[in-house]
Amino acid sequence: MSTHKRIGILTAGGDSPGLNAAIRGFGKTAIGHYGWELIGYRDGITGLVNNRHIPLDGAALSGILTVGGTILGTSRDKVHKFPVDGEPVDMVPTVVENYHKEGLDALILLGGGGTAKNAKRLVDAGLNVLHLPKTIDNDIAMTDTSFGFATALEIATDAIDRVHSTAHSHHRIILTELMGHRAGWLTLGAGLAGGADVILIPEIPYTVEKIVETIQARTARGSSFSVIAIAEGARDVDDTADFEAARLLAKSARTPEAARAAKSHLANVEDSQREHTFRLARELEAATGLESRVTILGYVQRGGTPCAADRLLATRIGAAAADLVAAGEFGFMVAARGEGTEPVPLSEVAGKVKTVPVDHEWVTAARKVGTGLGD
Repeated sequence: MSTHKRIGILTAGGDSPGLNAAIRGFGKTAIGHYGWELIGYRDGITGLVNNRHIPLDGAALSGILTVGGTILGTSRDKVHKFPVDGEPVDMVPTVVENYHKEGLDALILLGGGGTAKNAKRLVDAGLNVLHLPKTIDNDIAMTDTSFGFATALEIATDAIDRVHSTAHSHHRIILTELMGHRAGWLTLGAGLAGGADVILIPEIPYTVEKIVETIQARTARGSSFSVIAIAEGARDVDDTADFEAARLLAKSARTPEAARAAKSHLANVEDSQREHTFRLARELEAATGLESRVTILGYVQRGGTPCAADRLLATRIGAAAADLVAAGEFGFMVAARGEGTEPVPLSEVAGKVKTVPVDHEWVTAARKVGTGLGD
């Protein structure tokens, strides 16, 4: 057993199935196996800045394995740009002060890509920090998968399964929009598992003409309907060019004024493309003569009971994080590696996104079974 330690834990970013399972996995190992004290910060970085926390003991962790969301609450605040009276303020020094005031030996952050960046900033400030990877998008770099993804994949696949019957009955094209701004793992996986006829993801810009070709080929074979799985971040070739140009402009801005103007332009471009799924539905209806309808799953993908795979993954990662604290190893993300885990330096994770390689085996499998990818 290790000597007594006092550990803080929080959940940040969007909610996700498996967060409570990970809190429990870390907490039960920390308390029951190592004999440490655990406190939970309320509402993510907000609680860390305002020093709002609650004690977590065995009773608090009991019964949360199967519960969706997070018992601690969450927020998307950034530690170095925390909103104070409407202005972004660097609160890293305040967090460092609170950390030492509470006598913490380590801080555990559960979250996605933004949380990894917050964790890295706190590591750079000299704190003992570990990051546990959570996201339904599966887009965190340097980990095989993240808890939340498997559950969202089941929910999205079930939705695609269900729209097949109504598409077939009404001879319609049904477009099911799934989450994934930057990475198409969820849409690609659910599209493959659900037997979607067309899958559209951010990594592969599409053209309406190619999608129409796929649908018309199905019609020629006697199929009177089509199901399309489309990521919220999927774009056609022209929109992709506009978005990439705006993003490049934002990255290359050299003055504060230019940066603000470029970010505003990028936001306007993104806003103009938000209803791309509805626009595509209208274009396909005009080109094919088939009625087209849109189903947007939205936050349904984040909610509810985590599946068995996510409960298992979250528990393993949580327990492994406690072992790293016991070993005095900090500044890492606890990555999933096969059936094990591996500490990866946060410097190799923060600011990176794991996108779908265009030659990934899921992509090649989709092409081999005749699924259209819009290119």
